[in-house]
Amino acid sequence: MSGILYIVATPIGNLEDITLRALRVLKEADMVLAEDTRVTKKLLFHYHIEKPLLSYRQHSGEGVVEKILKLLREGRRLALVTDAGTPGIEDPGNKLVEEVIKRLGDGVNVVVTPGASALTALASVAGISMDRFCFLGYPPAKKGRKRFFEEMAHGSHATILYESPHRILRTLEDIRAIVENERYIVIGRELTKKFETIYRGSVEKILAQLVSQKPQGEYTIIVGAEKGKGRRAAN
Repeated sequence: MSGILYIVATPIGNLEDITLRALRVLKEADMVLAEDTRVTKKLLFHYHIEKPLLSYRQHSGEGVVEKILKLLREGRRLALVTDAGTPGIEDPGNKLVEEVIKRLGDGVNVVVTPGASALTALASVAGISMDRFCFLGYPPAKKGRKRFFEEMAHGSHATILYESPHRILRTLEDIRAIVENERYIVIGRELTKKFETIYRGSVEKILAQLVSQKPQGEYTIIVGAEKGKGRRAAN
């Protein structure tokens, strides 16, 4: 009997942003694999779902992976969730999927249950062409950081990044210095939450707004394409 590993997208903030299918899968799963069991417990409690939880995160050892593989070999249905959004997008979930496919092959089904993602959420309200874009995740904190932004500077398409509140100002300063001060930028903060804010304009304009505030929450950034390659003028 083949096990099933469901990749389940969960809300990025607003708990209403979960699909009916995701709720059904969570209810029918034998176990939920969670990045942080405390976060997932709150979601399950909100929807009156009681399931055993197993922590699977970036630094989970081989013992945890073996336990998951054993459950799948036994034909169990496991639901993989992240703290927020779609597993595998800047998230260790893709490593687990890789291991499952490599070590179990046809002995398991990997099934996607799509839903919320900060990446697509901001792209949908960007107001610029998103027919083609490059997703780069979080910029390196130290090694390779300058090269990261230099490569972005010559991109033919819009670029999407994630950033923490601790480094958002530094990242915008690097974009201003290395990429191009006149690039059109769209930034989403606390998307779908009570204090959701979307900033639009030049790096200079947005920096001035954020410097006057205390950066809080997670940020998603869209940097428009290089001048003359389909970007709109900054304002």
